[in-house]
Amino acid sequence: MNTNSQPFLAARDFLLSHRTDYATAVRDFRWPQLSEFNWALDYFDAMAQGNHANALWIVEEDGSEQRYSFQQLASRSNQVANHLRALGVRRGERILLMLGNDVALWETMLAAFKIGAVIIPATALLTPDDLRDRIERGQVRHLVVGGAHVDKFVGLGEGCSRICVGPGPADWTSHSAASEYSEQFEVEGLTLATDPMLLYFTSGTTSKPKMVLHSHQSYPVGHLSTMYWIGLQPGDLHLNISSPGWAKHAWSCLFAPWNAGACIFIHNVARFSATALLGALERYGVTSLCAPPTVWRMLIQEDLASYKERLKLRELVGAGEPLNPEIIEQILHAWDLPLRDGFGQSETTALVGNTPGQLLKPGSMGRPLPGYKVTMLDPDGVPGNEGEVALPLDVRPLGLMLCYEDSPEKTAEVMRDGYYRTGDTAQIDEEGYITFVGRADDVFKASDYRISPFELESALIEHPAVMEVAVVPSPDPVRLAVPKAYLILAHDAPGSYELAADILAFAREHLAPYKRVRRIEFVSELPKTISGKIRRVELRQMEVQRRQGDARGPQEYFEEDFPHLKG
Repeated sequence: MNTNSQPFLAARDFLLSHRTDYATAVRDFRWPQLSEFNWALDYFDAMAQGNHANALWIVEEDGSEQRYSFQQLASRSNQVANHLRALGVRRGERILLMLGNDVALWETMLAAFKIGAVIIPATALLTPDDLRDRIERGQVRHLVVGGAHVDKFVGLGEGCSRICVGPGPADWTSHSAASEYSEQFEVEGLTLATDPMLLYFTSGTTSKPKMVLHSHQSYPVGHLSTMYWIGLQPGDLHLNISSPGWAKHAWSCLFAPWNAGACIFIHNVARFSATALLGALERYGVTSLCAPPTVWRMLIQEDLASYKERLKLRELVGAGEPLNPEIIEQILHAWDLPLRDGFGQSETTALVGNTPGQLLKPGSMGRPLPGYKVTMLDPDGVPGNEGEVALPLDVRPLGLMLCYEDSPEKTAEVMRDGYYRTGDTAQIDEEGYITFVGRADDVFKASDYRISPFELESALIEHPAVMEVAVVPSPDPVRLAVPKAYLILAHDAPGSYELAADILAFAREHLAPYKRVRRIEFVSELPKTISGKIRRVELRQMEVQRRQGDARGPQEYFEEDFPHLKG
């Protein structure tokens, strides 16, 4: 290992050696002090030299599989880096990356990091309008896209270099050409630890998704906290249920496992199946599993107890939204393993978590993780037992983003008066256990995806029959919540089954699948404040009360009412 990586390794090794000693880890851990640092060059390549242990194991639905060692990925990513450089990729330039769980995703990310380019991860669920926004606001210079998705880029990014993974159009450069390049990479220039590395677009309540900028230390090094929360160890086989393009994928399908020297396990399937997942856990000997609550809710419908003696699982964690205590109890009863909750954001790494070997309190998402001090601020900004989750900035936590790149005003709003404010509210007890209360804004989760009401409302308002709209989460037994739209029609027109079908079809055409509005209700007015702002909190409360029974509003429609819209 080179000298740039020594402080990082010392911090990493300290956490690994105190994996189940929370008190010591929290008391004595300090973030490494870094000046020049490139995680891919200084840590990964050095660790990978002569290391033939599995780093990435991809299994397809048909049972075919590919395994790559750390040494192989270091060499392959060098080839990709040389290819990218030959295509004109330079330090600081932005690469939009839209790939599935293919080895090219990891090769390209490592390659970009080595060059000093900035990766903008993009989910395949994005629409052309979403992509246009990212390309323009993100100042994208290069596109790396899977062949199945290149059609989305017709007319977009005309000045960008274009690389296609898999079969694609003749005017796109093939990713496979990288195999013709040298496995040795010549470093050009120095990478500062604070240089930008990743740019995430994350939904908010304003007109556009926020642009979260992370550095060469904030995400790769910051995810030492995530490694500690999960409880990863060298040689583990870690499976994380998350799609590429989302921050959680980088959390647990890149930085946390490789920081620990663990192998990333990928099980690619066209459609999620709890039975198939359980079969893969057994067949391949997965040792740690991270999944959103939606997956855990599906798993407990299976005969989990019958798998107990057939699994090698040691660590189970949930992320994305709070875990229901009943799910935790059922997993514990079936497998005699604790299912541990955690909390973080795209703007940070894991902040709070239940760590290995520690007492779990029902409903609590855990305690502050090593490297983070967490405070609850009341509406006046005074620390207390309940309030907005905030991070003191007197000693800035290393895992915190650099900024919202395109919005100094928003950055100043969340980083003010000596605190970074998460926008989430919680309670903390006398032992430091933190319980999630709710979001401080109107953003919500549906099927584990972060949804901005504003984006959905902006699409629906374009329908000629819609005059005003408010979108809120509607409780759902499987997805936890689904988007529901309250609609006021233009010209006082009456609602109808036919119009509801037309509006739902319109929404399907203008919104990505994960943003799909699944319930609508025609109303004559919306609750508002004296200043004219819609009181979504009142609508949310109404939804919770109504869904506790089977009652529907007189003009309420579910997508299930329209079988012809399926697909």
